[in-house]
Amino acid sequence: MGLLILGAGMGIVGGVLPSPLHMIALAQAVLGRWWRVMVVLLAPPLVIDAAFLGLTWFFLHLVSAVAVHYIAYVGGAVLIGYAGYSLWELSSKSQDETLHFAAFTAPGISVASLAELATPGNWIYWITIAGPILAEARLRGWGHVVPFFAGGLVGYYGSSIFSTWLLAWGAGRHRRFKQRLFLVANLLVLLMVISSLVRAYMGR
Repeated sequence: MGLLILGAGMGIVGGVLPSPLHMIALAQAVLGRWWRVMVVLLAPPLVIDAAFLGLTWFFLHLVSAVAVHYIAYVGGAVLIGYAGYSLWELSSKSQDETLHFAAFTAPGISVASLAELATPGNWIYWITIAGPILAEARLRGWGHVVPFFAGGLVGYYGSSIFSTWLLAWGAGRHRRFKQRLFLVANLLVLLMVISSLVRAYMGR
């Protein structure tokens, strides 16, 4: 149950935090083109996550089990700093800022996907949070870690679609909605990372 909650929580965070793909999806949602929203929010992230999963699994074979344990501590500390910086940046942004939408085109989606792949937060999460949990599969079997990744998928795609709908619904006031959603997401990052650090310390 603990892995399921942790995975779902981290997934919800990822689905709410802004990304180029979310901006494309939001632009299409405002126009009422929901089939395009679903394509943008579902297809590229699946490909990106598959790539990260492969890279993380490869990386795990290069380090020892002891090193993986301490990587979890490093990743937790870095993510706390990352969330703190995001909160500071969010508080310093003007209420008059506008969203810049990207076009629903193959080049636009490709560029947005590459930007998502290069996001530091994704690398930190996969190598230092998901990585150590994935490493447990070597000791306890895949059944032990499936709840974490299943919860992550449900949390990410559920919150991605819901937050996009909410922002589209409040398009006239999207700045306020956007800031509150991102504030909640960053606070949730801190909560989930603390939970991950406690779990790593207890050696579960």
